[in-house]
Amino acid sequence: MNSEKVYNMEFAKLYPLLVQKAERKGRTAEEVDTIISWLTGYQAEDIRKAAAGSISYGDFFRNAPQLNPDRKLIKGVVCGVRVEEIEEPLMREIRYLDKLVDELAKGKAMEKILRKKA
Repeated sequence: MNSEKVYNMEFAKLYPLLVQKAERKGRTAEEVDTIISWLTGYQAEDIRKAAAGSISYGDFFRNAPQLNPDRKLIKGVVCGVRVEEIEEPLMREIRYLDKLVDELAKGKAMEKILRKKA
């Protein structure tokens, strides 16, 4: 799938898929929101508005209030690609979220997902 197609998808269509992925593994929508907030700086209310609106996935990330500087600590493979090696900045941000939701679905502790120091 090309980048522009991903950027133009509606956040409202993708958000439920992220939540479903987590819920299938016994995690919650609130945990997904916590991850999105940590990564982007959006508050829970902002996420709900975006999920009910028509903002594109690309604009959701472009308009993020404050991307977390610790997101650069996210490493690993999503869809067969190492997230830290993705050159296109916007796609890297999107894949960071994919990776964090994958970690949530795999049962990883929130402290580790949010890259908190022990």
